[in-house]
Amino acid sequence: MRLRYNYRLYPDASQRQALARLFGCVRVVWNDALAMRKAARKAGLPWIGGGDLQKICITAAKRTPEREWLGAVSAVPLQQSLRDLDVAYQNFFDSVSGKRKGRRMGLPVFKSRRDRRQSARFARNAFRLGGDGTLYLAKIGKVEVRWSRELPAAPSSVTVVQDAAGRFFASFVIEVDDAGQVLSEAEAEVGIDLGLTHYAVLSDGTKIANPRWLRRRAKRLARLQRALSRKRKGSKNREKARIAVARQHAKVGDARRDFLHQTSTSIIRENQTVAIEDLAVRGLARGRLAKSVNDASWGAFRTLLGGKAARYGRTLTTVDRWFPSSQLCPCCGWRNGKAPLQMREWDCPSCGEHHERDLAAALNILAEGIRLRAQATEASLAEGRQDKDMVAAGLADTRNDCGGRVRPGEAIPNLAPPATYDARAA
Repeated sequence: MRLRYNYRLYPDASQRQALARLFGCVRVVWNDALAMRKAARKAGLPWIGGGDLQKICITAAKRTPEREWLGAVSAVPLQQSLRDLDVAYQNFFDSVSGKRKGRRMGLPVFKSRRDRRQSARFARNAFRLGGDGTLYLAKIGKVEVRWSRELPAAPSSVTVVQDAAGRFFASFVIEVDDAGQVLSEAEAEVGIDLGLTHYAVLSDGTKIANPRWLRRRAKRLARLQRALSRKRKGSKNREKARIAVARQHAKVGDARRDFLHQTSTSIIRENQTVAIEDLAVRGLARGRLAKSVNDASWGAFRTLLGGKAARYGRTLTTVDRWFPSSQLCPCCGWRNGKAPLQMREWDCPSCGEHHERDLAAALNILAEGIRLRAQATEASLAEGRQDKDMVAAGLADTRNDCGGRVRPGEAIPNLAPPATYDARAA
């Protein structure tokens, strides 16, 4: 299992200049390689492989007067930039062919020097962890690191990132053993109902308050944004005002991320099975509550729950978004029908029980999650028995439905790479 550990970097003035130079070189190599592939496709030429791009955009470019300054930085981040371009193209091709799930990926785009986030990745042969707590980067030097926790293993790569607020971070990729991450089995099971009044209501009665990170800093952000709008474009005062706004947004993001990590870790550690509703976050983010929905970041919370459940050996069950969790009585199953959001409590006309809307929804989500898990387990056991019976009878398994797309998609000419993706096509 691969994990990512982020730490704050504190480069000095000369190192910040060297990092700015490195970010520019990485950006230029990416743009040159992307322009070559776009020109080759437009001219009907074969696909240009990654090895050929490295020879043209890095090795040969250093010998020209226009790109001789590429030799002032380490060649490793430049090579990693071309590998990132190959990954971006592969993600696009997989998305077009249906191999990649989720929203459709677009073609890679050119990078701009005005992009507020800049990054460069160093492979293992271009960085070193010093015994004095510093991080040595090739042709950058020893950079001070704020070690908030120890690394569990030797990192395979490190990405140096500068965000919109001007802060520097080191992002390490670590390989860890999956077996060492599994927690001891717990007895508790919980259902989660997400909302805006309370961020989450658990089936055990726990209510997690909604911090409303963006709303807390709305007045301060409005004041800083007004000050930014009064500054002349291109001036140093405008850049200072922009950084002040970016720092406030960074504080909002940091607080939200910390809350999501702590809450998801606590839920996963204390419960063996977690059931959560599959909300249409993208659709809700386009409604009248869009600002509050985006501030709540339900999608990121569910992603964290899924990743930590797989990491710690827990079970996360997703209930369909059309399941009427807030309309059913958790005691007798009576369906009360669709009710307005203003109605937070109701009495069951069948059994007479009094229910809180969110708590009843969490109980129903837990019951539905347990039912779905039992159904999946029974289907898996039945499938295993069927396979054993077929093998015992000497019959071949002729099932060929793998869950993929049956009908071919629309053909897109001159976009897909050749069969040997990384090999030379010319």
